[in-house]
Amino acid sequence: MKQFFFLLLIVWIVGACSTQRSSSKSGKNGDDMIIIDTTEYDVETFDKKFDQWYQYYQKPSMYKAQSYYESWNRQYVSAWNAKCLRGGKNWTFEPVVGYENTEDYGFEMNHKLFYYFMYVENVLKIQILPGGPKVYQP
Repeated sequence: MKQFFFLLLIVWIVGACSTQRSSSKSGKNGDDMIIIDTTEYDVETFDKKFDQWYQYYQKPSMYKAQSYYESWNRQYVSAWNAKCLRGGKNWTFEPVVGYENTEDYGFEMNHKLFYYFMYVENVLKIQILPGGPKVYQP
């Protein structure tokens, strides 16, 4: 069952970097042009246990700045990808996370990705980044 969720992680990565664009429309005379460009990012895990855990532990009163989550996500993604490439008997995750340091993914996506890493470390007990932050669990 555990490997099933890890396999679904591949789908999660694709969902995390999905882009939606709308087409341009012109007016009657052709010179009025409206271009709407919306880029949306989301973390999709397909792990109901994570979704329930996330809803319970993510508290607005405990939110940090987006730069805090971006900083930790860069470190976690780097450690995660290194473990994926190296492999080993204690690492069963296969997909590499495509997280660009220069891209602005927004607060929501960075927050949820950070909490997914916390879930893997605190609930699944799989260490990704030694010395990383801990999420308070009552």
